Amino acid sequence: MMMMIKTENLCKSFGTVKVLKDVNLEVKKGEVVTIIGPSGAGKSTLLRSINQLETITSGKIFIEDELLSHIENGKEVSGITKDEHTRILTKTGMVFQSFNLFPHKTVLENVMLAPINVQKKDPGTVKKIAIDLIERVGLGEKLDSYPANLSGGQQQRVAIARALAMQPDIMLFDEPTSALDIELVGEVLNVIKELANEGMTMVIVTHEMKFAREVSDRIVFMYDGGIYEDGSPDQLFTNPQKERTQQFLQSIVG
Repeated sequence: MMMMIKTENLCKSFGTVKVLKDVNLEVKKGEVVTIIGPSGAGKSTLLRSINQLETITSGKIFIEDELLSHIENGKEVSGITKDEHTRILTKTGMVFQSFNLFPHKTVLENVMLAPINVQKKDPGTVKKIAIDLIERVGLGEKLDSYPANLSGGQQQRVAIARALAMQPDIMLFDEPTSALDIELVGEVLNVIKELANEGMTMVIVTHEMKFAREVSDRIVFMYDGGIYEDGSPDQLFTNPQKERTQQFLQSIVG
């Protein structure tokens, strides 16, 4: 089975602070991997490194078995061209804590923007895809609405549609519900569940433990910049092997 994401000895430092320490992660095609752990464990930095929003200090990143980045001593040594790097990188889509929609553009315009400007796709074709995606996230009646007229949950669903409009093979979610009021969380999680049911490869950072248990094929527990424990939801939630994992889960439940 194709390895959709693979990191080898991934390290990231901010100055003298080591945020990621030799992280080795593998995600198979169609797999949903949820990353949990305390604040400061490196969860978001790992996602941002995979999506090249952070430049790693050392290590390798592969997307669909293709080398995306290989850095040693702070220098890129992969030898791939900028165009190749862009081509491989566009296989991933990412949804953030904040929605980052363009306030002066409608829902439809927000979703259409990147495929037209980045991928240079035909606007007519993009419009059809965008409308389908907006309907898919339950906002078909909001095509001409502006972000200011949407709830936080609706804005996040637009952000998911926008990421899907690039037709990625992999979706990365960085705490997609953390900025939402509690009554709006469910509508966003339901969209992610539907993607999981359709076989989308996903890596999700979340504090929603019930959701993580329901949607994931694997749970990765990160602590102090590394992967501390990795197992099935039943194994990790019911019978965690490491003391730090037990302590974290107890603190969440408590």
